Amino acid sequence: MTDAMARVGAHALGIDLATKSLKVAQLHALETGTPNIQYREVSVEALAEESPAAFDVVTCMEMLEHVPSPASIVRACARLAKPGGQVFFSTLDRSVKSYLFAILGAEYVLRLLPRGTHDWEKFIRPSELSGYCRDAGLDVQTMRSMHYNPLTKRYSLRNAPSRSSSVNYLMQCIKVAG
Repeated sequence: MTDAMARVGAHALGIDLATKSLKVAQLHALETGTPNIQYREVSVEALAEESPAAFDVVTCMEMLEHVPSPASIVRACARLAKPGGQVFFSTLDRSVKSYLFAILGAEYVLRLLPRGTHDWEKFIRPSELSGYCRDAGLDVQTMRSMHYNPLTKRYSLRNAPSRSSSVNYLMQCIKVAG
C-alpha cells in the first residue's frame, strides 16, 4: 500500500517491525523506481512519540488482529495524524463467517496463508474498533466490508459490514481537532 500511495503522488512512509518484509518492500521500490517512498523498522508507538501530528493520512491495514493491544495501536495511529487528518484501519471481524473464510478457507482449504496465521479470538468486531477509535479522539466516518475473490485475486468494497456479511472490513476516521 505504501508503494501504491507513493505512485499517486504521496510522500509515503511504510513502517514494520519485520526486517525481511521491509527489505522486500525497499527492493521493490528500488526496482520499480517508486518516488517519494521511505521505509523504517519502527513500531507505530515509537513513531507516534517521535512524530506526533505529522501525517495527513495514516493507514493500518490487516495488522490489528495480530497484536496484543489493538487499542494501543489505534491510539498511536491517531496520535500520528494531524487534526482533521484521515486514519484508515482494515481488520477481520470476529464472526462465524470470518472463521470459516479467513481461517478454515484461507489457511486450511486454499492454503493461501500458513496455518496458524490467524487467531479468531483476536479478530475485532466493528463495534469494538469504533470504541477504540472514539477513545483515541477519532471520529468514525465510514465503514465498508472488504471482499476478496481468490480466483481473480481482487478485493471489492461493499456497504457497511453487517453481522452476517463481514469477514474483512475497512474503517475510515477523521482526527478530531483539539
